[in-house]
Amino acid sequence: MKDLSIAYVQTELYWEQAEQNRNHFEELIAKHSAKTDIIILPEMFTTGFSMQAEVNAEDFETHLRWFNKITSTYEVAVTGSVMCKVGHQFYNRLIFMKPNGDYSTYDKHHLFSLANEQNVYSAGHSICTVNYKGWKICPLICYDLRFPVWSRNTQAYDVLIYVANWPERRILAWDTLLKARAIENMSYCIGVNRIGKDGNGVNYVGHSAVYDFLGQVLSKHHPEIETVTHLKLNYESQQKARRKFGFLNDRDHFTLN
Repeated sequence: MKDLSIAYVQTELYWEQAEQNRNHFEELIAKHSAKTDIIILPEMFTTGFSMQAEVNAEDFETHLRWFNKITSTYEVAVTGSVMCKVGHQFYNRLIFMKPNGDYSTYDKHHLFSLANEQNVYSAGHSICTVNYKGWKICPLICYDLRFPVWSRNTQAYDVLIYVANWPERRILAWDTLLKARAIENMSYCIGVNRIGKDGNGVNYVGHSAVYDFLGQVLSKHHPEIETVTHLKLNYESQQKARRKFGFLNDRDHFTLN
């Protein structure tokens, strides 16, 4: 199995300005798409973490067209979450699209009640796993990080991804929980957060990071500046560690309701 090359984008977002954000990400992707298998963007990367879905949410097809434009132009998979309108409902929806146009979606399950997200968006109820280049990937969104049962590695995934708008005031929890999710699931764990201040005055300081299956941090950039960071994940070293320690074989068995 070959290494998986990932690139993640940590940057500021234009508040509720979808076209400006798309243009900004297109410029960054154009510079950094070479020799990359997957590009990972933050949560709600077209708007910021806004509750104004009635005026800012775009149709699912609009988002798909943009993803398809990027994936087909640069022959790279892209994932990130967007403010999405489906019929009369709104979703914080992650899209994972492959270069051939095939895509998977994940609707955020744990809605952030502190910001009344549950009063605006509908929750998803299914875990999404994506098979890509021989790797099994489980993408989740922000607040999901606080709930380990939801991300429990019963699907034998190899990579866990969290895209986020995680604020500065709780960044210690972000750092700690990303590492914990990697260790407990013996999985690579990637957290991609934004920087800058949003339209509600909330400040974000990034701390995007990649942890390996034993909790070692692999990313080396300054945690709080704009960056497009490239890393390679090694499949054989992960499988060797899983065979050696066998921690996943000793999991408790229970069913989610």
